[in-house]
Amino acid sequence: MKTNPYADAPRLPEGERVDPRALVGGGTRPIEIEIGPGRGGFVFERLAADPEVCMLGLEIRRKWATIVDQKLRERGCGDRARVFAEDAKSALPRFPEACARAVFVHFPDPWWKKKHHKRLVVTAELLTQVCRVLGSGGELFIQTDVSERATAYAALIALEPRLRALNPELGFAAENPFSARSPREHRAIADGLPIYRLHFRLQ
Repeated sequence: MKTNPYADAPRLPEGERVDPRALVGGGTRPIEIEIGPGRGGFVFERLAADPEVCMLGLEIRRKWATIVDQKLRERGCGDRARVFAEDAKSALPRFPEACARAVFVHFPDPWWKKKHHKRLVVTAELLTQVCRVLGSGGELFIQTDVSERATAYAALIALEPRLRALNPELGFAAENPFSARSPREHRAIADGLPIYRLHFRLQ
């Protein structure tokens, strides 16, 4: 009988409340959270770009949470960043208020059939939790290369009065200002695909 090689994927500590800052050396400083880091490309580039950054990834796929978390330790970054096999929808409500200075969501939601809509990552419920964990002035940054998704995200975020667009005159941000790119972003740029970037700040 085959066993799941990722059955022991890293998980958040048990309990109703967990402070992610304590897991990545943030202390009392706000950290950055990536929802769905996948293979970890953005996390590694972000850590290299800013030596002061502490990051936590929430990756629903146990395989990639295990692999990326192990690579972080192997590269000497385990005290600044971790990736846990968790669904952001259930993890964020366990975090304290104002514990993060930025939340990133890169190229989410490859779900087109109506029966799959329950799997969507960016929802009104998720945005409520994002606003709760972000500190004042904290930033939400979402990227997609699908125009329909970008329009839907923009309409959803427009209903959240606590989030202010940093580029209201354009609708979408022209560039990624975080000195780090996800593998999908690198590929989209190489293929000449349009990238729709939504950049908001918590008021």
